[in-house]
Amino acid sequence: MLISVLITFFIVVLVLYFISVAPLDIRGKQIARVAAIVIGVASALRFVPMF
Repeated sequence: MLISVLITFFIVVLVLYFISVAPLDIRGKQIARVAAIVIGVASALRFVPMF
């Protein structure tokens, strides 16, 4: 489980890095960053046990 969380975190960081070096305008980078973070948090929440 911990490895899955770390892999998810690593993938989100890689996506954010690629977004930062992509030739997009500032608005496009902001939208892409928010989307990547929301998707990353949503996928990380799968590993949190809900009571």
